[in-house]
Amino acid sequence: MKTEVLSIHTQESAILMRFFSRRIHKAISAFDTVEISEHKGIRYLHLSNNTVQSAMRLSDPYRLELTYTQAMMGCLLFNDSPRNALLIGLGGGSLAKFLYRHFSDMHIAAVEINQKVIDAAYDFFFLPRDDHRLQVICADARQYPMIENSWDGIFLDGFDANFQVTELASADFYDRCAAALTPNGILTVNLWGSDPNFELYRQRLAIAFERRTLSLPAEKRGNVIVFAFAAPTAYRDWSILRLRARQLQLRYNLPFGDFVERLRNNQPEN
Repeated sequence: MKTEVLSIHTQESAILMRFFSRRIHKAISAFDTVEISEHKGIRYLHLSNNTVQSAMRLSDPYRLELTYTQAMMGCLLFNDSPRNALLIGLGGGSLAKFLYRHFSDMHIAAVEINQKVIDAAYDFFFLPRDDHRLQVICADARQYPMIENSWDGIFLDGFDANFQVTELASADFYDRCAAALTPNGILTVNLWGSDPNFELYRQRLAIAFERRTLSLPAEKRGNVIVFAFAAPTAYRDWSILRLRARQLQLRYNLPFGDFVERLRNNQPEN
């Protein structure tokens, strides 16, 4: 279910076919074919096509390699000390590894429908094995029991080989996520800007969270991260957010200052 999408333009397709031709692993499942490739020190996960679902720099496996995964950590601007997190979609485990490394007291649960994806995350992307802090559950997230008021953070990255998994972008599923958050909780959703249903999904999120949402374009064309808040927050105090961004940037070496400016520039005028 998890995806970390790299834009593939028509004029680049022939180059990328060669770029991703050095495959080191292939596993066929009932959902998508899972393939692993490597290029110049970076390992990639693909599902049934050449689209990049996850990426890891072999010399720094806990680093967030793709820009959209970095942008998903923009939620820390609004709550920098979450106690627990639910990940819907695993991919190569980039988000799980980052949270596991940097939040030693956090409980992390990741729900992934494809066992072959879970196997690849363990065997090829250095995802830590389950312990008292991290549990990976092979299950359909639609049936996973999200108990009310239980999660400080939910990270929803529900893609297949093509676009957003529609069942994970329904009004009902967004309502379930809203109910599962603690009073200070944040749902962080990865959307694909060129998905024909992009605006529909964003509207559903706004309705489920009573317009308490912010959108962060992760790149010029491609992923858009939506932050949805369980309760009103001080997210419109941009001076406070800039101060937090400077502190978080020093702590995690991610471009939080840029996140704040893109968030502000992407808000509708009053």
